[in-house]
Amino acid sequence: MIMAFGKNATRVLLVLMVMCARSTAKRPAAKEGAAPAPAPEAGASEASGARGIFDITNVGATSDGKTDCSKELQEAWKSACGAAGQATVLIPKGEFLAGPLNFSGPCKGDVTIHIDGTLLGTNDLPKYNGGSWINILKVNNLVITGSGTIDGQGANVYTKDPAEAKAFPNSLVLDFVKNGTVSGITLLNSKFFHINIYMSDDVKIENLTITAPGDSPNTDGIHIGDSTNINVTDTTIGTGDDCISIGGGSSHIIVTGVTCGPGQGISVGCLGRYKDEKDVSDVTVKDCVLRSSTNGVRVKTYENAVKSITASKLTFENIKMEDVANPIIIDQNYCPEKVCTAKSKSAVTVKDVIFRNITGTSSTPAAVSLLCSDKQPCSGVELIDVNVEYSGENNKTIGVCNNAKGTAKDTLQALACLA
Repeated sequence: MIMAFGKNATRVLLVLMVMCARSTAKRPAAKEGAAPAPAPEAGASEASGARGIFDITNVGATSDGKTDCSKELQEAWKSACGAAGQATVLIPKGEFLAGPLNFSGPCKGDVTIHIDGTLLGTNDLPKYNGGSWINILKVNNLVITGSGTIDGQGANVYTKDPAEAKAFPNSLVLDFVKNGTVSGITLLNSKFFHINIYMSDDVKIENLTITAPGDSPNTDGIHIGDSTNINVTDTTIGTGDDCISIGGGSSHIIVTGVTCGPGQGISVGCLGRYKDEKDVSDVTVKDCVLRSSTNGVRVKTYENAVKSITASKLTFENIKMEDVANPIIIDQNYCPEKVCTAKSKSAVTVKDVIFRNITGTSSTPAAVSLLCSDKQPCSGVELIDVNVEYSGENNKTIGVCNNAKGTAKDTLQALACLA
């Protein structure tokens, strides 16, 4: 009796703590135009503990890390999405195994997914059927928060044939999300991208930790595509691919206070690879630190580009490099599979790119590499207060500028190679 009472008291205390957090946390402002989701069907069991808290353990989720809890997670989402006002899907402490999850809206009210435990992505790959793991679709005013972890358990796929990689699942996908926040949680060992943001607007990514081995393939920390008004702040990312990649169709993207490494740096691109790509503009990356990454801040366009698009108004400023290879790079000859033809014609325009107050050390002699196309030269490039020096011995710091037009000011003389 005493032990049972202790457990009940702990559960009540946890619910009260979540309620207090919800009442004090800043929620994105509601936006108009979303139709409400249908209420749960009559007779359906709900995961509601009380006052809009939908605890997955109340409908049978088992925290042993072995029992598939997909059904219980879906049921909790359905109840929360169909509830009026503010609702919370609560994932308490413990380990919960799950296959693919589809959290679709529009929802009747505002939903928070509060993660204090660990979600484990199943390694039964056929279950994903080529899709992603946690899919959030057409949800407005969304919050994902907590102190817990989304663990993709990707170690089992990192050694597989790279040709299979495109069929591996992203961990967390935000599709057509408006006015959302993801904060506080850890994302670990995704099988593919850790976070993929697509066709979304007004999304804030804050205070995350994203981690995967430095040699894990295609494990981008955050990929942004066809989205606007995305802010990534105060986040630590170390993976085997880009810490952050910004794809076609994206605009008004701000990245601040990010620590990157290991990984392949913070990139705009790769651009021009797909026929339906759109322009990229108004991207700012500032106040970041890159440590031992294989690239620093980078713009990359596909050598065999199939679409004429433009990347413009890109600003990289107040960046500290710590033993980074290729700290500043524009690469218009990007072709990772080495299948591009030598006679390819660049179809991507890169212009109005500012590198300002970039300091620190490079692990390669070429601290600046502006490798632009002779048929589509880069223009409006500015190097301002760029002082990055090679940290090795017996080689001098150099800058390489091919077909790049612009100006250099207050920049290390060896790097001021612009025409």
